[in-house]
Amino acid sequence: MSDCLFCKIIAGEIPSTVVYEDDMIFAFRDIEPQAPEHIVIVPKEHIGSANEITGENSKYVAAIFEKIPAIAKELGIDKDGYRVVNNCGEYGGQTVHHLHFHLMGGRPFGWPAG
Repeated sequence: MSDCLFCKIIAGEIPSTVVYEDDMIFAFRDIEPQAPEHIVIVPKEHIGSANEITGENSKYVAAIFEKIPAIAKELGIDKDGYRVVNNCGEYGGQTVHHLHFHLMGGRPFGWPAG
């Protein structure tokens, strides 16, 4: 989508600090980190939100979750633990309407999350 912030980042039209990239997913450092390590992981196919995951595009979500442990290990946050967050819709706090997951670690997180 031409007006999607994350699609522009994936296309290289907006600079980012890339952590990982393959043919299905793109991972980059968040510009407003909420933890010492804060990575945004997106599918390269535009999927608006978790509400738009289907049998046809769920392979992107699988690819992301298969890669998260390797990214966490590379960042050195795998042993102490990390948080994976997805915001869906206005009440869920989604501000960019391209499915994405926040991988955060390097500090303890409390519960409840909000």
